[in-house]
Amino acid sequence: MNRLIILLLSLFLLNNCSFSENSKIWKEKEESLESKNIKKVFQDKKKITREFNQELKLDLAQIKTNNKIIDNKNNYGSQNYEGLINKIGNYKFSKLENIDQLNFKPIFLNNGLIFFDKKGSIIRYDNSQKVLWKKNYYSKNEKKLKPKLNFLISGENLLVADNIAKYYSVNINSGEFNWSKNSNYPFNSEMKKNNDEFFVIDYKNILRCYNIYDGSECWNLQTENSFTISNSKFSLIIVDDMVIFSNSIGDITAADIETGLIVWQLPTQSSNIINETYSFKISKLVSDGKSIFFSNNKNEFYSIDVKTGVTNWINDISSNLMPIIIGNLLFTVSNDGYLHVIEKNNGNIIRINDLYLNYKVKKRKDIKPIGFSIGNNKLFLTNTDGKMIVVDLSLGKITKIEKISRNLTSKPFIYNQNLFLIKNGSILQFN
Repeated sequence: MNRLIILLLSLFLLNNCSFSENSKIWKEKEESLESKNIKKVFQDKKKITREFNQELKLDLAQIKTNNKIIDNKNNYGSQNYEGLINKIGNYKFSKLENIDQLNFKPIFLNNGLIFFDKKGSIIRYDNSQKVLWKKNYYSKNEKKLKPKLNFLISGENLLVADNIAKYYSVNINSGEFNWSKNSNYPFNSEMKKNNDEFFVIDYKNILRCYNIYDGSECWNLQTENSFTISNSKFSLIIVDDMVIFSNSIGDITAADIETGLIVWQLPTQSSNIINETYSFKISKLVSDGKSIFFSNNKNEFYSIDVKTGVTNWINDISSNLMPIIIGNLLFTVSNDGYLHVIEKNNGNIIRINDLYLNYKVKKRKDIKPIGFSIGNNKLFLTNTDGKMIVVDLSLGKITKIEKISRNLTSKPFIYNQNLFLIKNGSILQFN
């Protein structure tokens, strides 16, 4: 009899503990999420694949252009370039090997540029594409590893960090050697400097701070490592007294620039990402001094507060391209070829334009955007099919499609009213 009573009571309780969304259990869960005060502009995880407000005209009459090629916040905005797309130069180098992307950046100078070749030789060119000097500081065995170089300029010195764990300094005028050091792990990031120190991240997700003049290590900061190697470069910016950087598992970390101690850290992915880092791609970080903007290929576009790392908003955009800030607007291109215009303060999307509308459906599935720059009121987007799409930014309309290469190209770089593109074997210059 007692067993029967207990069974009836149990059935009664289960019947009243509803698992519908209107039950108190689920309401409490929703309230706990809301209490975190994180604004997600799109609540579902469906990717936007259609145009929106495509006829909206942006008022860019007051747009301010610049000629920056180095910025510690990666905030390049609109640069001074009219966009004639007439080829006027070709800086040749021996083709790089074992690459699937050209995510390198030359050093641009008023009287030429600096790049590297397949054996790690550093080459300085003048404005007429003539080689002024060519230096190689690798042993025979090191050359076989086909080192890939990242550059940073500091006064008369060129700082180099490569993917075979070597970093060194040479004089930019003569190419003569200053100093050389070896690290424990290869490097995999852009480089930034502050006063007498420079910063770079290695494949083990360690941010390292070095002295510019002798290469001695000032401090390092280890963040959580992953089981696989990332296929994309990490990013770092300097804002006030903090170095802020990304790593292979999507963590964004702010470190004190003097001590290397963590100021704040924001994990953006679940713990499962540790096994998926090769396919996970995150854009470069960009900051206006108050917020940091970045996105990834998992349908997440973030705005976070610089001082605290607290999330301002998240939008549902899949892109690993560096966004660009112009005034109160953010511009980015999704991995399926849609130009998004976003209000940076609240994350609202105000316009979406399809930049791949001239491709057939079957063809566009194989094409991905590589990177873009903005010159005056035009956007220049390079793609994996070797074409560059030119867009009127005010109208969101395609004005020109230029064939640059048969396959790989870099993102466009704008400097001194010229546009530069890397293809394997040469750097093309356009006026």
